[in-house]
Amino acid sequence: MTEVLATTPGLFPLPDRAKSALADLKGHQKDDLIDGEETGELLEVYDRARRDVIEIQTDAGLDRIVEGQLRWDDMLAHPLCVHDRVETRGIVRYYDNNNFYREPVVRGELTYDGDVAAELDGAAGVDQAVLPGPYSLSDLATDEHYGDDAALLDGIASFLAGEADALPDVETLFLLEPSLVADPPDDGEDRRASDAIDAVAGAVPVDTDVVVHTYWGAIPEKPYAHLMDAAVDAIGFDLVADHDRTLYNIQEYGTKPSVALGLVDGKNTLVESPAEIAERVEWVLDNLPAESFETIYATANTELFYLPVNKFEAKLEALAAAPAEVEL
Repeated sequence: MTEVLATTPGLFPLPDRAKSALADLKGHQKDDLIDGEETGELLEVYDRARRDVIEIQTDAGLDRIVEGQLRWDDMLAHPLCVHDRVETRGIVRYYDNNNFYREPVVRGELTYDGDVAAELDGAAGVDQAVLPGPYSLSDLATDEHYGDDAALLDGIASFLAGEADALPDVETLFLLEPSLVADPPDDGEDRRASDAIDAVAGAVPVDTDVVVHTYWGAIPEKPYAHLMDAAVDAIGFDLVADHDRTLYNIQEYGTKPSVALGLVDGKNTLVESPAEIAERVEWVLDNLPAESFETIYATANTELFYLPVNKFEAKLEALAAAPAEVEL
C-alpha cells in the first residue's frame, strides 16, 4: 500500500519575530555567521525561531518535520561558508533569480565540521534532515585546493558523507540537487555526480530514507539515467517547472521504489488548495499505470525561503491536508 507523506525541502523564511529581533541587535551583519561563533543573543534568536518553525510544521500536520535552516543565509552554500578552510568572498547570484550568496572558496582539505548536526541536536521533534547534494555544492563552490572539478567533487562528497554520518537519528534525509537541472553535468561528469551522491547516501543509517530532490525543471536524460545508479530511496521531481519532461524520464527510465513530487510552487505566493495538490499526485499515478510506490513524498518544488511568512504557512497547511484527499 502506497503511503503519501507531506514534507518540505526546508530552507524556510525567517519568522517575523526573528527578523525584528535580529534588526534590534546592534551591529549585526551576515559576516557574523561565517565561522559559527555567534553571540549568545544571536543564538537565542535562532533557537527561538527554530522552535517557532517546528511548531508551525507540527500544528499544520506535516508528516516530516525539518529544522528550517534559518541560519543558512548563503542557502545551499552554507555548509561550506561556515567551514574554517573555506574563504568567503564576493556576492554571487544564487541560480537564476534575485537571491545572492557569498562565494565559498575552498582553500584546504574539507574535514568534518558538524555544523548541521549541531543544529539538529538542538531541535526537538525534527525527523527529516536537509543537506545540499555534493554536485550542487561543488557547483556553487570555487576551488583553490583540490586542483580540478573531479577532485573537488570527491572532496565535497567525502565532507558531506562525514556530515551525514554525524546526523542524529532521522526518518528521512533530503539531498538538494538543483544543479543537476540548472547546470547539468557533462559526459563522464554525470557518472561522477551519481557516485558522489551514492557516497553521501551510503553514510547515513540504513533505516534513514535518502531522497535526492531536484528542481528548476527536469533532469536531462543522461544525468537522470546515471542518477538511477545511486543507492538512494527516492528521487524528487519538480512538477511545477516541467511536468511533461519529468514524466517522460520516469516513463522511459523508471524511478526508485519511492518518489518525491514537487507539487507546490516554492516561489509563487498563490496558495494551492489541498484538492489541487491531491489531483497532481493522482495525475502522476494515472500516467504511470505500471508504477507502484512504497512512499510518495508530497512536497514543494524548491526551497521555501522565497515566500512571505504568511504564504509559507498557508502552503504548509495545504500540503499537510493533501494526502488525505489523494485517491490511490
